[in-house]
Amino acid sequence: MPEPILIVDAEDPRIEPFRDVRERDLVGRSGFIAEGTVVLDQLLQAERFRPTAFLILRNRLEGIRSRLAGMPGDIPVYVAERAVFDRIAGFPVNRGVLAHGTATDTPWSVAAILARAAATGRPVVVGIEIANHDNLGAIFRNAAAFGAAGILLDETSCHPLYRKALRVSVGTALTLPWYRGGTGEAIVAACEAAGCRVLALSPYGDTPLTRLDRTAPAALLLGAEGRGLPASLMARCETVRIEMQPEIDSLNVATAAAIVLHALYSAA
Repeated sequence: MPEPILIVDAEDPRIEPFRDVRERDLVGRSGFIAEGTVVLDQLLQAERFRPTAFLILRNRLEGIRSRLAGMPGDIPVYVAERAVFDRIAGFPVNRGVLAHGTATDTPWSVAAILARAAATGRPVVVGIEIANHDNLGAIFRNAAAFGAAGILLDETSCHPLYRKALRVSVGTALTLPWYRGGTGEAIVAACEAAGCRVLALSPYGDTPLTRLDRTAPAALLLGAEGRGLPASLMARCETVRIEMQPEIDSLNVATAAAIVLHALYSAA
């Protein structure tokens, strides 16, 4: 692995990408921040992304040395003691492992993800107005766990590479194909043109999940907590409901996605 570089001054300009990561939690600084060894493992095996620098708590270095063994020598590995590390990050980073990463290839397109779904028979997850980082990260984790072909997000959804979303996804946003952009209407139209059954979850859906025909390629639409999916999109979709106790009207969006994706996965 590259020779570690000891950082003793939190103002050292070399560690600028890692500075105040909580306040600068958005994708920026010409890349993104991966936090923790679980996310780091996904980054190291990702095809589309690569690390550009590491910031490691000094007492964590030996434990992850084997992970960094194959890194090119031009990727710096900065190490710091706890006090300096936390001042750089702007808060106590319990995991003590940060990596700055960047994309190495062009993004997946809507067409490419839908073609992947058609070739594999796996569902596509479509997120509309998903603004909560925790929910988005959990949706990615569930989609990866149950073999989704990819995720399509409209332009109003939060970014999968926000530090918190990436951490909750356990790094699967680095390895699962996804696209973010455009309107929900345009994404649904593309799914329809690709021959997908477009399924929308609703507590009042016409089809109970237990009776859903699971053989055709599916695009699973998910909406924001509270508001749900826009009525204009619901009107053009096959609505599906998860049967539950009548006094509970809905589930968290990531939980609902997991239940439906598991049903589709089990039928594959």
